[in-house]
Amino acid sequence: MTMQPPVPFPRSIDSQVNFHRTELSLILSVYGRMVAAGEWRDYGISALRDVAIFSVFRRTAEHPLYRIEKRPKLRMRQGQYSVIGMEGQILKRGDDLKQVLRVLERKLIRVVE
Repeated sequence: MTMQPPVPFPRSIDSQVNFHRTELSLILSVYGRMVAAGEWRDYGISALRDVAIFSVFRRTAEHPLYRIEKRPKLRMRQGQYSVIGMEGQILKRGDDLKQVLRVLERKLIRVVE
């Protein structure tokens, strides 16, 4: 009986950028609060070669209201996390995801009458 070494998985899976479980839990906690407030209704996750994107939608058929991006190549420059608005402007950028997501939490603060 001859033993053959296992066949390795293709390299294309390793080349994608993904969100880690702890990163997703931070993002989904903000998302859950905004859904409870009635501001957001849907999301989408994209894992590409250079960037991972969490898109937030008010309705499914619309353009995303916000994009939360992770770009590991920018880790030593501006920061690997960024929140981008609907028109493409960068609202916040940095290395600490919790600090970057605070720009979205300000949308929850409202005047109570």
